[in-house]
Amino acid sequence: MTAPTDALAAAVDAEDAAIFTYGVSTAYVSTARRSMVAEYVAAHRVRRNELVAALTAAGATAPQAAAGYILPVDVDDSVTAVQALLAAEVDCTVAYRALIEQSEDATARRTGLDGLTESSVRAANWRVALRESPVTVPFPGRAG
Repeated sequence: MTAPTDALAAAVDAEDAAIFTYGVSTAYVSTARRSMVAEYVAAHRVRRNELVAALTAAGATAPQAAAGYILPVDVDDSVTAVQALLAAEVDCTVAYRALIEQSEDATARRTGLDGLTESSVRAANWRVALRESPVTVPFPGRAG
């Protein structure tokens, strides 16, 4: 693989992990947030499928989703569920920022920018739910 296809594959992995995290968290989020969770996981599936198509078009093989993922917190209530969802979105922003940085192709860079933007907005919404301040971060996707 090349750096751009590695970045696409990493974004697929981040999306698969986010989809898994949303699946686990659905059981714990409040009823009021379930429609938001459904909307967000659907967006992750669309984005993941777009990334897989881009990898296939580049002649690379997309990574398979793992059977399970280690969550950053033990999810056992609505607060820890939202914390896990926030972490998944932040992980996606890191993957998309790397995709933007490592791609020379305009379409891949646009995919990275769109993914970064969408994940940043979802992360901000989860920070609002957790009553964190600030709800946005400068330079989303910057590791560390």
